[in-house]
Amino acid sequence: MELHYTVAAQTDVGTTKSVNQDSLTVKVANTPNGEAALLVLCDGMGGLEQGEVASTVVMRAFEQWFLRDFSAIAVSGLDAQMLEKIWTDILHDCNARIYDYSREHKTSMGTTLTALLLFGGAYYISHIGDCRAYRLGTDISQLTSDHTYTAREVALGHMTPEQASNDLRRNVLIQCIGMGKPISPEFVSGEIEVGDSFVLCSDGFRHELTDEEIYEYCWNEPNQLEWSVRRRQENSRAMNGLLRELIEMDKQRGEKDNISVAFVKIMDR
Repeated sequence: MELHYTVAAQTDVGTTKSVNQDSLTVKVANTPNGEAALLVLCDGMGGLEQGEVASTVVMRAFEQWFLRDFSAIAVSGLDAQMLEKIWTDILHDCNARIYDYSREHKTSMGTTLTALLLFGGAYYISHIGDCRAYRLGTDISQLTSDHTYTAREVALGHMTPEQASNDLRRNVLIQCIGMGKPISPEFVSGEIEVGDSFVLCSDGFRHELTDEEIYEYCWNEPNQLEWSVRRRQENSRAMNGLLRELIEMDKQRGEKDNISVAFVKIMDR
């Protein structure tokens, strides 16, 4: 069974910031062993435009790997352990490069990363920070952990989820790329099924939206469409429209951060 991917992506500077420090890319490529899709989302942080520099460095590193190296890997064979090592090496290199740039320019900057690869009936995710990857099917499930102070406290039983959602430290990261500290990327993988959808989003996208609303717009609404390869462009436009509606809803509810989201639907015809 050959799988195909329809993708959409939207990013918005938000209501208060002058610079969008998020970086976002979605790519679909044909290989001798079928289609592959890569979605990468990075949320940068730093004074002036430095966060944008950090997020772009990491996003471009993954994008270039996919465009330059992935086709050969797809032919020779891909497994999770191999990909985890490749992506971890990329991230360690980016971590050092961004930190060296920061010291040279006497500034401080960093970025999160959530990268998703769909290929050969499987998904692969590399993750650092507080962007999220969701899988949508019969329900919505969060595939990544939030690498934040409050998420760690909830996991340790020191704080309830309700307390964490109102805590002023909810955006304090316990690891990110480029700040000069060792990183331990989270890596998860699993099988995919026809009809599944995946959503990657920044924390600015999800603060004012519930998981139920994301599920409604990115699962229930698209299921009203006719899904086929020949309608891929039309369906992508519809998916982008749904993402724009969610972003506007987010802004109307008072979200002040940059807002980014990527969306992919899996089909077999």
